[in-house]
Formats: sequence, C-alpha cells, structure tokens
Amino acid sequence: MRDALPPVLRRPFIALVLAGLAAFACAQEAPQLDLPRTTLKAGMHLIQAQVAATAQQRSIGLMHRKDMPAHEGMLFVFEQPAVQCFWMKNTLLPLTAAFVEDDGTIVNLADMKPLSLDSHCSARPVRYVLEMHQGWFARRGIGPGFRLGGPPFGGR
Repeated sequence: MRDALPPVLRRPFIALVLAGLAAFACAQEAPQLDLPRTTLKAGMHLIQAQVAATAQQRSIGLMHRKDMPAHEGMLFVFEQPAVQCFWMKNTLLPLTAAFVEDDGTIVNLADMKPLSLDSHCSARPVRYVLEMHQGWFARRGIGPGFRLGGPPFGGR
C-alpha cells in the first residue's frame, strides 16, 4: 500500500490530506452564524431565533459562540416529538433550554453550565427546544405552561 503512489506524489498527497484535516478541524470549531432565522413571541418580548433543523445543525447548536445578543437564541426543531436531552459540550455561554411542545407550550426549563457534559432532558416528548441566555426566561417570569408564539407553533 505504501508504494501505491510514486515517491514524487507522496509528499504533496500527504500535505493535501493534512490540509484537509486541518480545515475540517477548524470548521468544527467555528460557530454557526448563518442558519435561517425566525421571530418568536414570548408575551410582549420578541426573540430572534436561529433555526437548527437538520441533524448536523442540531449537533453543533450554539457551540463555540463567544457572545450572542440579549434577545437572540436558537430553536432546535426535531422531526417528531421525543424526550430531548441536551448537553453543553464546546458551548461557552451559560444557557437555559426551554423544552417546547408543538403548540408552543413550555414543558420545562433547564439551566445549563458552559462546557458541561451533564445531560438536561425534557420532562415529556417535545419537538422543539429553545436555548436562550441563562436567566432570560426567569427575568421575564416565563416558566412551564407559558405559551410561546411564532411560525413554528402555528403562527400565533
């Protein structure tokens, strides 16, 4: 196998493979900033939410973000309701996850510490998880039973 490439091509080939691996590693450490967005309503408050709808987008989530505007968050959209569990691997910001039913009703909230591998799960099956800065919901008196509005939840 070692002799599959002529000696003159071995070094350029190895350099190309290493460059590709380095680019892949760097891409995995870059935050997602170009996802589609939607506007959600929490009573009189508006949330500008990035939408993570694919498995790849959901797996990266808010990893590697060093900052985020106060009224911005990320809405994770799953294909069907299930018990959803989140952790904070490579996530630098303290966040609160709201586990949300199809109609926008918050089932439960979980405060999550940066860089923690602790698992935080929905109390029952949900299709949506909204991550905001930690304390965002508490400061506004928003908790379980509160109903969010916006296009994902029937346009309310």
